[in-house]
Amino acid sequence: MRNSLAALRAENGWSQQRLADELGVSRQTIISIEKGRFDPSLPLAFRIAHLFGRRIEDIFLPDEG
Repeated sequence: MRNSLAALRAENGWSQQRLADELGVSRQTIISIEKGRFDPSLPLAFRIAHLFGRRIEDIFLPDEG
């Protein structure tokens, strides 16, 4: 799954660690989500969307093809 998490994080001037702290997850989790190696659980996706004031589908996009 593709996502715009790194761009949203950068817009807010947050480090990966700051985002991890805000969400209560590890920095490694943030790295894995940003690189598309890990898809967040639905509750985590909702927390991410809420934190940035966006809809889940505005942040996470299905892989094409």
